[in-house]
Amino acid sequence: MERNLSLSMITVSLTYCLLLCLVAAAAAAASNNITTDQQALLALKDHIIYDPTSLLAHNWTSNTSVCTWIGITCDANSHRVTTLDISQFNLQGTIPPQLGNLSSLTTLNLSHNRLSGSVPSSIYTMHTLKFLDFTDNQLSGSVSSFVFNMSSILVIRLTNNIFSGEIPHEIANLPNLEALALGINNLVGVLPAPIFNMSTLKVLILINNSLSGSLPSRVDLSLPTVEQLNLALNRFSGTIPSSITNASKLTFLELGANTFSGFIPNTIGNLRNLKWLGLANNSLTSSTSKLSFLSSLANCKKLRFVNLIGNPLDGFLPSSIGNLSVSLETLGIGNCSISGNIPPAISNLSNLLTLVLDGNKLTGPIPTTFGQLQKLQGLDLAFNKLVGSFPDELCHLARLDQLVLFGNKLSGSIPSCLSNLTSLRSLYLASNKFTSVIPSTFWSLKDILFFDFSSNFLVGPLSLDIGNLKVLLGISLSKNNLSGDIPATIGGLKDLQFMDLAYNRLEGPIPKSFGDLISLEVLNLSNNKMSGSIPTSMEKLFYLGELNLSFNKLEGEIPSGGTFANFTAESFMGNEFLCGLPNLQVQPCKVSKPRTEHKSRKKILLIVIVLPLSIALTIAITLALKSKPIECGERSTVLSNDSILSSQATLRRFSYLELLQATDNFAENSIIGRGGFGSVYGARLEDGMKIAIKVFHRQCASALKSFEAECEVLKKIRHRNLIKVISSCSNDDFKALVLEYMSNGSLGDWLHSSNYVLNIFQRLNIMIDVASALEYLHFDHSTPIIHCDLKPSNVLLDENMVAHLSDFGIAKLLSGEDESTMRTKTLATIGYMAPEYGIGGEVSTKSDVYSYGIMLMETFTKKKPTDEIFVGELSLKHWVNDLLPNSLVEVVDKTLLSGEEKHSAAKEQCLLFGRSHITMLTLTSSTAKAGQLSLQVHSNHSYSPSPVQKS
Repeated sequence: MERNLSLSMITVSLTYCLLLCLVAAAAAAASNNITTDQQALLALKDHIIYDPTSLLAHNWTSNTSVCTWIGITCDANSHRVTTLDISQFNLQGTIPPQLGNLSSLTTLNLSHNRLSGSVPSSIYTMHTLKFLDFTDNQLSGSVSSFVFNMSSILVIRLTNNIFSGEIPHEIANLPNLEALALGINNLVGVLPAPIFNMSTLKVLILINNSLSGSLPSRVDLSLPTVEQLNLALNRFSGTIPSSITNASKLTFLELGANTFSGFIPNTIGNLRNLKWLGLANNSLTSSTSKLSFLSSLANCKKLRFVNLIGNPLDGFLPSSIGNLSVSLETLGIGNCSISGNIPPAISNLSNLLTLVLDGNKLTGPIPTTFGQLQKLQGLDLAFNKLVGSFPDELCHLARLDQLVLFGNKLSGSIPSCLSNLTSLRSLYLASNKFTSVIPSTFWSLKDILFFDFSSNFLVGPLSLDIGNLKVLLGISLSKNNLSGDIPATIGGLKDLQFMDLAYNRLEGPIPKSFGDLISLEVLNLSNNKMSGSIPTSMEKLFYLGELNLSFNKLEGEIPSGGTFANFTAESFMGNEFLCGLPNLQVQPCKVSKPRTEHKSRKKILLIVIVLPLSIALTIAITLALKSKPIECGERSTVLSNDSILSSQATLRRFSYLELLQATDNFAENSIIGRGGFGSVYGARLEDGMKIAIKVFHRQCASALKSFEAECEVLKKIRHRNLIKVISSCSNDDFKALVLEYMSNGSLGDWLHSSNYVLNIFQRLNIMIDVASALEYLHFDHSTPIIHCDLKPSNVLLDENMVAHLSDFGIAKLLSGEDESTMRTKTLATIGYMAPEYGIGGEVSTKSDVYSYGIMLMETFTKKKPTDEIFVGELSLKHWVNDLLPNSLVEVVDKTLLSGEEKHSAAKEQCLLFGRSHITMLTLTSSTAKAGQLSLQVHSNHSYSPSPVQKS
């Protein structure tokens, strides 16, 4: 018995020892596993080179349990690390391969840091991993094919990195993958077709890569479980297959900014769960002009977002657009070549927040039903052909944040009810036909940030209440008829960054309070009547980078401190009485001298007696002038009853307003030519007549003299080869000539543009035309007229390629019968001036003949007299004279000697004959009639056409 008891005790002891050993072994095993996980995480810590909050440095320490570290979650039973989430720690560094030793990890989230380098392949072999997020880092390399080993993975997010290469086909083999997000990387190649048939995939986001190819055909495109598909900003092409409607669970479809073409499927409405449809900036069209796919979308009752902007839909908005989902919040159909009226039924979309219809061909008025869109925050109808007034109903949109109506034909007054739009932050009404004053109620919109009323017909002064707009960032009122002084209260706009008041009739001084516009970056006050000095307070405008004060009546010294040291002459040109540094191309400032008692008495006498009389006379004249309308031909100090108007076969008068409208408020894109004294605008009148309008720079004395000279000459002449004046327009602030339109541009355009080619006969005919014009100017008047600026850009061509000499801005009339020359301070274009003209200012008919010879050489050689090959003693005329007749091919424009062989001999004879006349005209400045050239050419060469019957 004792023996049995001893045996039992021994058995119990052995069992107890065995249990102790097992517990110790288990503890040792657990200890080893924790050590493995700890080593992997410490390796990651060592690879972090920047930890701005020191979270890892202070928390991930070897003397504490890994399961207590920040960003770490462990399994409660095994104490193994299952989650590593250190997202948004702003860490910099790389990912070590040891991280792959976290063999129990299910979630790895390193997103929203600044990690770089490649992803170790060990990460892609973690069999337990279900959630992988590297979003918003700077990781590079390829999306490795090792990813196919991740059999448990559910979500892969690698968005916004710099991964490159192709998407591996093996991704389609992942049996449980639900979300794949590889957007905003540098991926290329074709998207593997099997991905579209993955039975578990719900989210596919590949936005903003360089992926190409087309969507799979009907057989391969099933997307059985996909809810979100985002392929935007890639290079996908081809059509959108109708089979995309098989994706019955699709809620989000974004294909924008690719090169998809063809029809938008009319069956797209079968996607009944669709909430988001983005097809912008492709080449998609509609199968019908009524945009039938829009009617189909009425079946999508959950639809909240539709963006079709930038597709050539080329149709009409159907009334059925009002049947779209009442849940719709955003509708964009801009730049889609849509015509017709805006359907009033669009107001049925009562939950609409944003409506964009800009850049189309929409006509008619803005529907008054828009007032029913009570939740609307953004409305963009810019660049259409909308007419009518600004509907008061728009003032009912209390939540409106941005209203964009510029580039239409809206007219009438800006309504005073705008003050109801208290949520308005941006208002753009530019390039319309609005008239009247800016309503006083507008200045109560104290939270507005930007407004642009430019290129309208607004009148009146700027209100003192402009200072109420304390948070204003940008203002543009240019190209209107605003008048009066700029109120000093404008200096209270401390946040203002941009201000453009150019091309108005503002007067008075620049307020000293402009120095308080401490945020100002751009200021344009050009082409007004501003007077007085430039305030030195503006030297404090530290951010001012662009300044234009040109063409005003400013005087005194230009400030030189602060950013004024960076401005050039263009900022101040056209102000005759400004003075300053030589680089600003203004007169130097005079040093003030002590005033004597005698001068002081004279000044007192002037102030007491003369000045009041002058002021009274000025007021009387001003009132008399203001009582008349601005009308072409009226109030002109240049043109009289026997002026240009009466010298033309067709009388026509234009109002300033008519010219303004014909040129879209003298828009930049209407300019067809520029010169030193003004610009030329092409315009089409309402009756279809095309005209050219030469507008002279305001407030520029030289331009005024040019206008007077051109009027003085043109009212005396009439010839088929001279530009014809249809009318003139002249008042105190505006001077212009209305000219016949030359549809084929200038000789300079044809000679020096690769888009034009003139054959030898066309060039010959043009030069005959110019010679005929010169003959008329020099010899067919009792007072000879010298053009003074003959050059190819001043020779204009009509639709029949008949040449017309233009631009008489510096022309001279020889006043006496015996006077053959005169002197002038106005210089012509370098390269075309006769030597005596350039050196002594002496002009005569010989000067024109010399310029004609230079132009003749340029016409047949296609070499400008200022060509870079002409340096030192070598000039165009010497180059031609030295090389002819032995090197004709070297001299002549090569296009003239090409063509049929049978004409080549005749061409060479023509060109060689011309050489003797060129030499005569340019080297000797012959006094013979310029017309002799045309007569001799006709009499000596039978193949040349006559002036009347041209080839």
